[in-house]
Amino acid sequence: MLKNVELRLVSELMKNSRRSDRELAKALGISQPTVSRMISRLEKEGVIREYTITPDFSKLGFNLLSIIMLKLKPIPAEKLEELHRTAGELDNQERQPYIMVMEGTGAGANLALLSFHKDFGAYVEYHKSIKNAAYSRMTPFIDIERIEGFLIDLNYKNHYQSLTFSRIAAHLQTIENKENE
Repeated sequence: MLKNVELRLVSELMKNSRRSDRELAKALGISQPTVSRMISRLEKEGVIREYTITPDFSKLGFNLLSIIMLKLKPIPAEKLEELHRTAGELDNQERQPYIMVMEGTGAGANLALLSFHKDFGAYVEYHKSIKNAAYSRMTPFIDIERIEGFLIDLNYKNHYQSLTFSRIAAHLQTIENKENE
C-alpha cells in the first residue's frame, strides 16, 4: 500500500505527467530531491508504468470504442504460459486495435477486450476475426462459448463523462482525504 504522500504524487502525475519534479515538490509541500527519489522508486517498483497522454481519440480517426466480452472455456494451467507467449508473438506480428485484454469476471464473461475502430465496418471485421478464431495458432487454447460487444460512438456529444486519468487522480485524492479525517 502506498503512503499518503506517494499516493498524492501519483495523483499529481496522473493529472499532468509533464510537470517538473520542482513543480511537483511545491504542490506536495516536500523537497524536490524527495520527489525525484520517490518517482525513481515508484518506477522501479512498477507503480508508475509509463508516462503518456490521453488524446481525443476521435481526432485520431477512431470513431468507435468497443468493449467485447468473451466467455472462454477454461484453459488448462499447463497451457497458460504457452498461450501468453503465442499471444505476444501474434501481437508483435500484426498489431491489433485493442488497447486492453484482461481476464476478469462478471456479465457472464471472463475476458474483456477494449479496442478502437475507424468505423463500424472495421469493428465488424475485428469481431469476425475473434469469432472465427482467425488466429489459428490460438485455437488450441481458446474455445469461445459466448461473445458480446458494446459500442461507444466517440463523436456523440452528450457522453456523461469521458475517459481521463485526471478523474481517477481526483478520486484517489478523495479517498486519501477521507482516510485523513
